[in-house]
Amino acid sequence: MNRPLLVTGASGQLGTDIMELLEKHNVPAIGCTRANLDITDSEQVHEVIGRIKPWGIIHAAAYTKVDQAENERDEAYRVNVYGSRNVAAAAESVDAKILMLSTDYVFDGRSTRPYDEFATPRPINVYGSSKREAEKIVCQLNRRAFIVRTSWVFGRHGSNFVKTMLELGKINHELKVVHDQIGSPTYTKDLAECLLKLIHTDWFGTYHVSNSGSCSWYQFASAIMEEANLNVKVRSVPTSQFPRPARRPAYSVLAGRALTLHGLPSLRPWREALADYIQTLEVRS
Repeated sequence: MNRPLLVTGASGQLGTDIMELLEKHNVPAIGCTRANLDITDSEQVHEVIGRIKPWGIIHAAAYTKVDQAENERDEAYRVNVYGSRNVAAAAESVDAKILMLSTDYVFDGRSTRPYDEFATPRPINVYGSSKREAEKIVCQLNRRAFIVRTSWVFGRHGSNFVKTMLELGKINHELKVVHDQIGSPTYTKDLAECLLKLIHTDWFGTYHVSNSGSCSWYQFASAIMEEANLNVKVRSVPTSQFPRPARRPAYSVLAGRALTLHGLPSLRPWREALADYIQTLEVRS
C-alpha cells in the first residue's frame, strides 16, 4: 500500500483547499483536525503519525488569532512552537518530510522592498514570534523540512478579509480601511497548488509563496468592491485610527526568490486571483 500524505489543520481555510486538491489529483491523503489530532499532545502525535506512516506532512494547523495572542502568549507558543515540534519529530521518526506553513509576520515591516527568503526575521508581535520559533524548531528536528511563509490569505473556507469586506459592503455605503499597511494577498487555491508541487520535490528550505504584486489593505478593499460590483465608497485611513492589541508590520511584501531559483513558477497576480475567487462566490450582481 502506498504511504499517504498527511495534512494537519485539514478543516481550516487552507487545509480544506489542500484536501480538495489532493482528492482531485488522486493523491492518497489523510486529513487531521483538532478532533482527531491534538498537536500539543506529543504522545498522541507520535502514535497517530507512527501508525499512518505518511511519506510527507503538510503542517497547516496553528494558533492564528493575532490579536488574542498578545494576551495568550503561552497558548500561542504551546500550539505553534511545541505543536510543530511534536509533528516535526514524529515525521522524522517515520522518515517523512514536513512542510510547515508560516507567515509574513516574522518580519518587522521596516523594509521598503519585498522580503526574500534571505532577509533576517524580526517579529514585532507574539504570533509572529511564535511562528518564527516554530520555523527554527522544525528545521532542527527534521532533516527534510520546507518552511513556507505566506501572507494575507483568502479563500472559500473560514473567515478572511475578502469575506468580511463583502459582508460589510452589502450593508454599508462607505467603509474605512487602512492605507499604511502593505502586503501580498494570497488565494488559498493557488497556494495549495504550489505546496503540492513543492512537497513532491527534495528542495528543502524556506520559501515565500504569495500571489504576485502588492497592495495596501485600502487598495485590496477597493479592488474587492470593484470585482464584486458593489457600489461602496472605500475611504483610506491611517492605522492609528484602528488601534489593535498586536502591532502589524507596515510593509510585509514577500518576494518568492526561492521559487524562481528552483525554476518554479510564481503565483499569478493577486488581482487576477481575487477576480477568480469572487466569481466562485457568485456575488456578482
